[in-house]
Amino acid sequence: MPRVVISTPDAPEFPSYSQAVKIGNTIYVAGTVGVDVTTGELAGPTIQEQTRRSLLNCQAILRAGGAELSDAVMVHTLLMRPEDADGVVEVFDEFFPDLRPPRCVSKLGVDRPGILVSIAMTAVTD
Repeated sequence: MPRVVISTPDAPEFPSYSQAVKIGNTIYVAGTVGVDVTTGELAGPTIQEQTRRSLLNCQAILRAGGAELSDAVMVHTLLMRPEDADGVVEVFDEFFPDLRPPRCVSKLGVDRPGILVSIAMTAVTD
C-alpha cells in the first residue's frame, strides 16, 4: 500500500519528520507538542494547557487525514515529569469522555525548554 504523508498548517510542523503518515485506513500521528500554531508559542506553562493543545493539534492532523479523535486506537503520551500524569488524565477525560482508546505513558527523553508533553497516536478509519 502506498504511504500518504499528512500535513496541515493547523498543527506544528517540524522539518525532520512528517506530522503523520496514512497507510490504507490507518493513520500514524507523530509525537505532537502543545504549541499553538497561531502564536508559535506553547499553550501555557501547565500540563493541562499543553495537553489540551497537543490533543487539539493531533485532532487537526487526524482531520487532515480524514479521521477524528474518536478513531484513535492507541495513544502514547510522553511526559517530561511523570508526576504530571493526573493532569493529563484530567484533560483526556474531556476529549475522550466515552470511548477511551488504549494508551501508554513514557518519560519524554528529549529535554526541550518548557515542553511538558508530547502525544503520538494511531487511528483507524472505516
